[in-house]
Amino acid sequence: MNDDLIEKEIQEKGLTAPRITPSDIEAIIIGSTYTKLPSGRTLICEITLKNGYTVRGESSCVSIDNFNQELGEKISFEDAKDKIWQLEGYLLKQKLFDELG
Repeated sequence: MNDDLIEKEIQEKGLTAPRITPSDIEAIIIGSTYTKLPSGRTLICEITLKNGYTVRGESSCVSIDNFNQELGEKISFEDAKDKIWQLEGYLLKQKLFDELG
């Protein structure tokens, strides 16, 4: 299930507590680069965030015959983006904790 479908379901269910949204994640991404490793089977995506921090994701295939740059970019980007969700979730939880005193 993609982020937009999940977001739609969250809104339909009226879940309004503080949370991170797909647009929050998209707003902090300023770029991405891709590096194909020498094996020819693995692609690394490095996403750069607004604050300069970078997050990496990867995709890999067992057989080099199955390597596809476009598909590898999509998979490695999503892998990196999943890590951003975790980081932003931590930051939001810390902010809410700090507000409690």
